[in-house]
Order: sequence, then structure tokens, then C-alpha cells
Amino acid sequence: MQHSQTHLRSRPISAGHLRAFEAVARHLNFRAAAEEMALTQSAVSRQIQSLEEEVGVALFLRHTRAVELTSAGALLLLAVQQSLPRIDTAVRQIRQSAGRQSVSLTTFASFASMWLIPRLEAFQRDNPEIDIRIDASDVAVDLDVADVDIALRYGPRDSMPSGAVRLFGETLTPVASPWLLKSSPPIKTPEDMTRFTLIEAGDAHRTHLEWLTWRRWFEVNGLERAQPKRWLYFNYAYQMVQAALTGQGVTLARSSLIAESLANGDLVEVLPQHRMDSPMSYWMIAGPRSMQRPEIRAFCDWLQLQAVTTRETIGEVPDPDTVDDLD
Repeated sequence: MQHSQTHLRSRPISAGHLRAFEAVARHLNFRAAAEEMALTQSAVSRQIQSLEEEVGVALFLRHTRAVELTSAGALLLLAVQQSLPRIDTAVRQIRQSAGRQSVSLTTFASFASMWLIPRLEAFQRDNPEIDIRIDASDVAVDLDVADVDIALRYGPRDSMPSGAVRLFGETLTPVASPWLLKSSPPIKTPEDMTRFTLIEAGDAHRTHLEWLTWRRWFEVNGLERAQPKRWLYFNYAYQMVQAALTGQGVTLARSSLIAESLANGDLVEVLPQHRMDSPMSYWMIAGPRSMQRPEIRAFCDWLQLQAVTTRETIGEVPDPDTVDDLD
């Protein structure tokens, strides 16, 4: 008997009673939990009792008119509250996508906002039967295990895995809104930039993105000690560009992400002869099993066509080392 109890308490618990546990813990009342779950109060009580037997300790203290969580119950509730919503979301996505074609991709927030989403309507118009799910996060995911088909990433070639397809590179160029420039004396030299508020990423100096900083731009232009009128810092590239669009200062922007804003005149290159090369590029990485699906191949083909347009817009000359991956 002792052996069977030890075996029972060492194996993973069955998940069937966890929803009843969560409801009772939330209401601290068996009757309210039973009404919410459309069960009898005795049925809920039996589920909680079975769960306590499996766990091996009491999860609730029963009083005459109420219950309260034990310390063990509070610990279990924390895990259950984190897990059940994730399970419900996954089941909902599975049900919604059953029998449908879908493409899931991950990329960082600025690229999604400034490059991908503005172009996405064209793909949706031509492929109305394909659902798109975008996870805009700066956290890299492992395509071998994650439920993601495509990753769009940013970095130098040596940081990319085998099979990554280069979409386009970038240069960095100072840009501002035209009305900010009209209200200021003409900018003719790099030193003139010190008259303006300069916008950049607040954490660029603490990360591997040091080459995106104004400090590096000033050093390239022989102004190691230059200081602007003031600094304005943001977390993301799209925030920096939005601040420039509204005339709050000048930002050192990534050419490939602002090509359309330059083309339509919303932003102006302040010193086009002082563009700065970047070692970074944008890459497409497909999951190892995803390319077997026609909708993934269609989306990857579309991405590469969009990349061709961006390269033409920014005047990029293909790198001979990557020319096979470009088209």
C-alpha cells in the first residue's frame, strides 16, 4: 500500500481536475465554482479531493462558510493560472486553423511595423485563402521546435544559420521631416548636425548595435567630440522614425526601412553624401519542415520579390558573395 501511494505521488498528475481547482481558488467557494462550470457542488468537491490525493497534500482549508488556499494550493494556482490560458489559446488556434492554409512568422517589431505590414495587404489580396500570423518579438525562436514557419532576422552574415536567404542590406543616413529643415538654417556639413536634437536607440551603446549610433557617424566624419543640442532616446527604430516624422529631431535611419518615406517626401535625407555603410542585412529563414507546404513556398517567393523592390529603391549593388541568395 505504501509503495502504491509513493508511486501515485511521484507520477505527473492528471490535468482533468485543474480547471475545477482554478475555479474554486478564484471564487474561494465551491458553490460558485460549480455554477460557473455547470456541475453539481458535490462533483466539484470530488474533483478537488481527487486532486489533493494525487498531489499528496491539502490544497484548501475548509471552513463553515468559505475555503482558503493553503500555501501548497497558492503555489499550484500560480502555475495553473499561467498554463491554462496558454492551453486555451493553443486549442483555439488549432480549431480556427483546422483545414486552412496558414503562415506563421516571427520578426522584430520595427521590421514588422516599417517594412512587412505595409506590404502585406498585397499578399492577402492575391492569396485570400492563406491566414497570416505574425509574432513581433525581439526574442529569437528555434524553428526546429517552435510553432513558427518563417523567421525574418537582422544581423551580419556570420550570425545566420545555414540556409538563410539574404533579402537586402542597409546603409545609415541622417533624415528629418521637411518642415523641420525649412525652419532651420541649411545643413551643409556634418558639424551642422550639432544644432539639432539627435534621435537614437537608448540601448545601442550597451548592445552589439554600436555601429547604428550617432557617435560612430560623427567619428567616421572626423568629429569625435561633437555633441548635439540635445539627445532623444527610444527603444525601437520605428519610434525613432516616428519622432523624426513629427519634427522632433534628426535620426540616423536604416535606409531599407524608410525607403517609402523618402520616396513620398515625408522624410528628407539631410546629408546624402555622408551615408554610412552597415555590416547588417535582413534575412529570411524557413523552418526545416515548412517549405514542404505550398503556402509557405508562396509566401517566401513573395517576400523575395518584395526584397528585389527594396534593393532597387535603396540602390543596393548585390554582394558577389550573396548574389546566389538574392533572387
